[in-house]
Amino acid sequence: MPETAHHEQHIPGYGTVAIRPLAPDKDARVIHTWVSQERAVFWGMTNLTEAQVAQVYAHMATLDTHHAHLVTKDGEPVALLQTYDPAADRVSECYEVRPGDTGVHLLVAPAAPGARRPGWTSALLTVVADYVLRVLDRTRVVVDPDVRNTKAITRFERHGFTTGPEVVLPEIDLPDVYLPEKRARLAFLTRETAFTEATGTV
Repeated sequence: MPETAHHEQHIPGYGTVAIRPLAPDKDARVIHTWVSQERAVFWGMTNLTEAQVAQVYAHMATLDTHHAHLVTKDGEPVALLQTYDPAADRVSECYEVRPGDTGVHLLVAPAAPGARRPGWTSALLTVVADYVLRVLDRTRVVVDPDVRNTKAITRFERHGFTTGPEVVLPEIDLPDVYLPEKRARLAFLTRETAFTEATGTV
């Protein structure tokens, strides 16, 4: 997979969204406030300290196959994006990886108390798809939300993702990485579908 790249995109009526490589030390504080909340339980980091969060992403920064990014809207942090090569990930044991596939995990920052944000995540997904499929020049986005995370699954379906099978991602227990077994629902977004949805043409 290509190295991470800076990407900036303006969406009328929404704002300017930018994607940049995550800086573990600099960004750990804001990421920790997101992942430590109960709403982020499916992210699997609710019990980590800020220092441990920084460690996780410092380790990821040494990898060629997994990358972390900070997403901002009009300069303010709004989401954590992870992209990865599915062939180098446990998800490869659960489906047939195609050339041009890129895996994506997206954690959206919580809204302010009482705030309503209709279309907020949809706009972010539009930019993420553009980043992966155009900037990184990949052909298909792969996501694997926890089967219990019905909000995320529905959100992906509404954005044009094709729902795939329910799978069990195996436990990973390594010195630098521990991931418990995960029952997930795969979903896929091709370049053709993404740009047809966005423009009405391929």
